[in-house]
Amino acid sequence: MQLTPENTLPVDGTKGALAARIWRDDQQGPSVVALRDGQVVDITRSYPTMRDLCETPDPATALRQATGNVLCTVAELLGNTVAHNPTLPWLLAPCDLQAIKAAGVTFATSMLERVIEEKARGNPSAAATIRTEIQALIGDDLSQLKPGSDAAMALKNVLIAQGAWSQYLEVGIGPDAEIFTKAPAMAAVGTGADAGLHPASTWNNPEPEVVLAVNSRGAIVGASLGNDVNLRDVEGRSALLLGKAKDNNASAAIGPFIRFFDASFSLDDVRQATLTLRVQGADGFVMDGFSSMARISRDPTDLAAQMMGPHHQYPDGAMLFLGTLFAPVQDRDMPGGGFTHKLGDIVTITTPKLGTLTNRMQRTDHCPPWTFGVSHLMRNLAQRGLL
Repeated sequence: MQLTPENTLPVDGTKGALAARIWRDDQQGPSVVALRDGQVVDITRSYPTMRDLCETPDPATALRQATGNVLCTVAELLGNTVAHNPTLPWLLAPCDLQAIKAAGVTFATSMLERVIEEKARGNPSAAATIRTEIQALIGDDLSQLKPGSDAAMALKNVLIAQGAWSQYLEVGIGPDAEIFTKAPAMAAVGTGADAGLHPASTWNNPEPEVVLAVNSRGAIVGASLGNDVNLRDVEGRSALLLGKAKDNNASAAIGPFIRFFDASFSLDDVRQATLTLRVQGADGFVMDGFSSMARISRDPTDLAAQMMGPHHQYPDGAMLFLGTLFAPVQDRDMPGGGFTHKLGDIVTITTPKLGTLTNRMQRTDHCPPWTFGVSHLMRNLAQRGLL
């Protein structure tokens, strides 16, 4: 992997309100930084955590007004995110104290694939036949079907009568969204890092998603990119294995930064975003895909409201994966075998206003173990006189 401003930053460079977290080896801990005019400015003395910045009334303005020391150029930061020279900082996931949540089954296409996973019971060779059977019953375009509507409930009754109802259809077209915990706070990896695949899985895939930054008041203040690494065979065996399928070492990738809402970037940009995905294998395999947010079945504000409200509070805010349209069916090794990752795959997820998230796939037990948690962060900030 090589990270440069050209292959990582948004189309407008650092003109947006871009905030990131970096590791400073000289401080043995992280800092919150502003990416400004091609430079990396440490604003940790004003905002010790990204959570603190998200809690301000206007994070974009707060970010632009914050002062601090220039540590290096953005180009140097990106280059060192792969090299890890201790004299320079490198990028981390941009969130810290926020809960890391995810919405599932928010697109019709991925909903169908979840139904297929469930019925295939983790067997990828059975997926093609089941896909044909399911599409014959309900079609492959439910994008105009509003979850929880009378039409959706009528379809539910038809599918129950046909014996084809599924728990994934329940959250895909029913009134209640699937919102689950993707990873603990502080456990996400950033761009340039290895992303984890549990070695027990032989059928898995990337999930390119927009990730919302939501403050403790439930306000959506910005967005990032995410890879919600998915173990299709594990979840397909039983939905009760969702935690094993989703929450593994290095299996939540977020980055490269949070872009806060301002005149140049808004929630409508999120709603209209098209994410492109590329998987490049050491074996020469290349797969391209996309996910169009315009085809999501639930608005981002609805998903954020179902995540946080009178019944669920997050005093440090949350990062919310919005789900994906992308569900790979391209054969990799054999006809009918579908797609699965191989170790060393380079995954890039791109959208113009959020830049590019890049990760290499590796076994979860070969990725660097997660050892720096909330207690370590608090102690480090206290030692630096920042609390």
